[in-house]
Amino acid sequence: MNQQLPFTGLRILDISQGIAGPYCAQILWQQGASVTKVEPPEGDWGRNVGVVRDEHSALSISYNAGKQGLCLDARSESGKQLLQRLALQADVFVQNFRPGVAERLGVGYAALAQSKPDLIYVSISGYGADGPYAQAPASDSVMQADTGLMFANQGADQAPRRIGLLLADISTALYAAQQVAAALYQRSVSGRGAHLELSLFEACAALQINDMAAFALAGERPAGAVSAPNGVFATANGQLSVLALNDDQFARLCRALERPEWLADTRFDSNEKRMTARDFLHAEIARQLVQAPSEVWETRLQQHDVLHARVRDYASVAEHPQTAHLGMLQAIEQPGLGTLRLPGLPGANGRRPMQAAPAIGQHSSEILTAAGLNSAEIAGLLDAGVVRQAAGFAGKAPI
Repeated sequence: MNQQLPFTGLRILDISQGIAGPYCAQILWQQGASVTKVEPPEGDWGRNVGVVRDEHSALSISYNAGKQGLCLDARSESGKQLLQRLALQADVFVQNFRPGVAERLGVGYAALAQSKPDLIYVSISGYGADGPYAQAPASDSVMQADTGLMFANQGADQAPRRIGLLLADISTALYAAQQVAAALYQRSVSGRGAHLELSLFEACAALQINDMAAFALAGERPAGAVSAPNGVFATANGQLSVLALNDDQFARLCRALERPEWLADTRFDSNEKRMTARDFLHAEIARQLVQAPSEVWETRLQQHDVLHARVRDYASVAEHPQTAHLGMLQAIEQPGLGTLRLPGLPGANGRRPMQAAPAIGQHSSEILTAAGLNSAEIAGLLDAGVVRQAAGFAGKAPI
């Protein structure tokens, strides 16, 4: 593409697996960086999680789209040496293993920074580099439980629930990408690199700053919504989320529902009183909305500028008028799987078009050639099984 993106020319070596590290690197790829994805012979463990098709999962496609794929067995001495060589050619190095693993592979921060002091090195772990939980196993569900996210996501029955997406990993990736950008700016000024150490534990806590502040002020978890009415209501053919956050919005809702008597009722003249009368208001709204299709209520609520939205599944999100207007979904031609329509980074002007995720070792020979290895060296590594090249892939690697 002709557009000069923010990280055009930036070289990233991504040896991370799963979500947090891979998504951090993929975000930077969307902004122009060249990313080499290093996988062991068995592949990134994320390839085998969730919905799996033809050695890919939804997870591995989403968080590795556009990267160049290198299959490298770093358990051998020659594999470790090659990994070190590649790391010292990168601007940014990303790993998300438990503390100590990268050091055993010969690519710990101290070893690399001694030879390359301007390296931006990203370490992502579950609980941090040291401390009583440093070696504890971590996953998204573990983090949602251990950082209060499940506590925050209680229903009316007060039962803690897991939030239905991989929020711990995703949020950590976003924080990591932002810190890489900040470190690159600092390097442009000082010439020095940085060791960025992030944990899922800290990222999940940072997400909840407001809830933690509210808990500290109230001495307990505030129950339910912060306003009334505020809920999801069935219509004749679907569901709508409808809410009012203040007196003006409640008045608009009353007019949209043709309930002028509520405007004169002193039981509803403040949000505090409406919260007390929440069950009554919700029952009345539910009784009314179920009598007509969503389209009828959407038109009326729009006319009165009432906060509302249809409760959509992903197929419906794809059909949303604003989705098409923003060009939000991009077509990815994933070999063996066909066309997938997926969202990229918000802000189309600052990103490159999404591309397919690599097969295990899809670009191995091309990557090593670009790294300065000659054909004999590459052939030796392939023969020894230190490096593997995916069969059936040839030609120019993505940039």
